[in-house]
Amino acid sequence: MSRETVSREMASYADVRLFIDGEWRDGRDGHHIKVIEPATGNILGRVAHATCADLDDALAATERGFNIWRTTPAFERYKIMRRAAELLRERADNIARLMTLEQGKPLAEARGETLAAADTIDWLAEEGRRTYGRIVPSRAAGVEQRVVRQPVGPVAAFTPWNFPINQVVRKLSSALATGCSIIVKAPEETPASPAELIRAFADAGVPAGVIGLVYGIPAEISAYLIPHPTIRKVTFTGSTAVGKQLAALAGEHMKLATMELGGHAPALVFDDADVEQAARLLAGSKFRNAGQVCVSPTRFLIQRSVFDTFRQHFVAQAREIRVGNGLDPATTMGPLANERRRPALEALIEDACRQGATLELGGKGIEGPGYFFEPTVLSGLTPAMKVMNEEPFGPLALLIPFDELDDALNEANRLPYGLAAYAFTASSKTAQALSDRLQAGMLTINHLGIALPELPFGGIKDSGYGSEGGSEALEAYLTTKLVTHLG
Repeated sequence: MSRETVSREMASYADVRLFIDGEWRDGRDGHHIKVIEPATGNILGRVAHATCADLDDALAATERGFNIWRTTPAFERYKIMRRAAELLRERADNIARLMTLEQGKPLAEARGETLAAADTIDWLAEEGRRTYGRIVPSRAAGVEQRVVRQPVGPVAAFTPWNFPINQVVRKLSSALATGCSIIVKAPEETPASPAELIRAFADAGVPAGVIGLVYGIPAEISAYLIPHPTIRKVTFTGSTAVGKQLAALAGEHMKLATMELGGHAPALVFDDADVEQAARLLAGSKFRNAGQVCVSPTRFLIQRSVFDTFRQHFVAQAREIRVGNGLDPATTMGPLANERRRPALEALIEDACRQGATLELGGKGIEGPGYFFEPTVLSGLTPAMKVMNEEPFGPLALLIPFDELDDALNEANRLPYGLAAYAFTASSKTAQALSDRLQAGMLTINHLGIALPELPFGGIKDSGYGSEGGSEALEAYLTTKLVTHLG
């Protein structure tokens, strides 16, 4: 089935609107932004563009919403959130289709993302019932000392296009579970699926003003919302360069911030590992969502004695990938989400090959409509090559041999990033050394075990700070107050 045929048969995409004070509406000036279907390059629909006047409306609404939601009992908040999760599950098929149309990922991946979002809502709703304070024994008779946890206030959240629901739901659920209101600036490239997530919460009974949803020019919206006195917390997922700018702006105005930024994840495979299994699991992780994943394994550090075996199995797995329209059930990797990624990837590959890298597979965009790119594998790499230092954010794997553990750790820790890392070894001694010495916020050994709702999710160094998973996710949405009382 051709890309165009699949799109024509399944396309149905309504214009996406802002959600302000419980109302779905266009921007005050009536302007819209085009939404492009990455599988064809055609205009898919439009999304409303928020002006400063719209943002003022959203800010006033979120302040009112916070005053309502913060006093709503935790158990009532929990029930509403659980209802939103159920609505999301009921609507998963339709939401997944919208996500595939606007983002490109295979329909199965889009449906999986939607259902996983429902699990995230459930888990954080449960945790929100357990944001306990404590009583501290006093030094004097008649004195009570209480430590109270309170919601920080209205939140401004900025999310990317690679996981249109996943990246919103963590921030949204953490805010709501702790009693905060929130304005979400969702991605203009992929606006419909996050809008449907917000719709599930609204239909579940979240009061007007508690959730806002806006789209527009990202730099203008962040520059307006972050300094505004109504906003007390900022959360951002995206590139390290932009994250540093937003973190600086938040710091200038003394706003709490969570930053989930870029990575260049190492995957270490030792000679005592099950090499075939490692190649199979890592290839699946690498090419998921066309490699447009912040935790995607990118630098594959393989012990020299098993390098050729791993390379053969990995390349064989990559050859089996079927690239196509995500709406086609046979597709296992969709297009890149936008036209910017293809020339960026080709430039990195060209630079590496010019400096002596070997192209094992792929290497270029696929001709025809849409933003498709070949699964690509490079070997013969050196640290001087741009691709070894810049996050490729695409279906590009870098294979590098190493001799000893220290060599692998030196390369793994060489970059300023520290988001995720992967390792395969049968040695408990090696696993312990990696646990102690590998610089990453998340390390998974002998399986793919990160990004579950109950586990912390976040990085160190230039990959950001704060967590968007586990019980730690709620910490950044709460303040601590001491109340000490005599008599």
